[in-house]
Amino acid sequence: MNKYSNRLLFIILIFTLIHFKCRASVPKPRNPDSQNLSKSIIPDDYIREVRPPTLKGKPIVVDFSMRVVDINSINVEDMDFRMDMFLKTQWTDARVRIPEEMFEYGDDSVTLPSQFFDSLWQPDLYFLNSKVVEIATLTHKFSSVTVYRNKTIQYSARMHAIVACQMEFYSYPMDTQICPISIESFSYNSKKMILKWTGLGVTISPELKLLQYNILQPLQMHQTHAVTSEKNGNYSRLVVFFKFERQIGHHLIQTFAPSTLVVVLSWFSFWLDLDAIPGRITLLVTCLLTLVTMFTGLRTDIPAVAYVKALDLWMAGCMISVFAALGEFVIVKVFQGKYISLKQKETERAMETAITPWTTDFNPVKRRRSTIYSRVGKKGCITVYWRTDNGKIKIMWREIDRIARIVFPALFFIFCALYWSVLMIGSKNINQAH
Repeated sequence: MNKYSNRLLFIILIFTLIHFKCRASVPKPRNPDSQNLSKSIIPDDYIREVRPPTLKGKPIVVDFSMRVVDINSINVEDMDFRMDMFLKTQWTDARVRIPEEMFEYGDDSVTLPSQFFDSLWQPDLYFLNSKVVEIATLTHKFSSVTVYRNKTIQYSARMHAIVACQMEFYSYPMDTQICPISIESFSYNSKKMILKWTGLGVTISPELKLLQYNILQPLQMHQTHAVTSEKNGNYSRLVVFFKFERQIGHHLIQTFAPSTLVVVLSWFSFWLDLDAIPGRITLLVTCLLTLVTMFTGLRTDIPAVAYVKALDLWMAGCMISVFAALGEFVIVKVFQGKYISLKQKETERAMETAITPWTTDFNPVKRRRSTIYSRVGKKGCITVYWRTDNGKIKIMWREIDRIARIVFPALFFIFCALYWSVLMIGSKNINQAH
């Protein structure tokens, strides 16, 4: 009996030791109330709908900054663009109470989860020309609240936005789209809230690259006051201008160089003889249809607008040049026909004179007129050929072809020089004006 009692006591002792060991292995929090510290920041009489008090009722100052990390989907049809950015707003709220035990050693601030922001007063900022604004999420919202010892509150968030931009295409494809982004409070006018850029205001990530545009820097930023009729008041507003300069390299390769080569190809028709009618017409018509097809495809890149674009002028210049070459062929063909007809009549007249020489007219007026006709061949009132002082015969249709070989390239090069000069100067003036 005594033996069984000792075994029972031994088993009870073992279980007791295991129980205390398990309890000792469970760590205890250093501060049991650490989970409730965020609640102790906001006093019981805190009203989140009322803005923080200021000295003598002055407007509260809200600092704002933005870092753009990506810009994509510049949509010319919907006239908007999508951007990803980090936003940071900062203000002072003297009503918050920050327990000292919340700060780690050497720190002046403590970061709290984004849910804490819903319990604080918010400056209710918004983008005036935005279509969609949302906080980036993965497993949770990418936002946080930082509270400083001096009762400054800083809210940071990663956001996506689709921003409207009123684009103009007068200088397309050397256009520069100027897209402003305006930030304003929805509820508090300038007597209650003042917005200010903090630090550099708006910065762009150096890794940001766009396919068809260059972002002109430095960015222009303004702090203004604007009267808003919808909200019936004067509101503090921050404005930043993004300038997207279209890269011309793509259009030089795909548009300007091919169209220039087609125009140059049309000039080869001036060296073809008029007897090669099918070849000459085929060359000119093919050049004209190639330009029409090329420029029709380019119209799909931008929306249809009611005004003339710079590309339309280039299209018109190239097509007029090729069409003029086709018109020149028609003109020289008409002159060739008149020349052949006149030569036939002169040949018939010469044969009649050779057969009946005794019928020669001795009238001096007719003889002088005959001498003139021998130097200048006319068909009606149109000069078909003429004879120079050294006796060389100049045929009109051949001279037109010879002059066209010089005039057409010269006129096209003058057009190119004027076109690019006006286009570059106009684009430069637009950039400087804004």
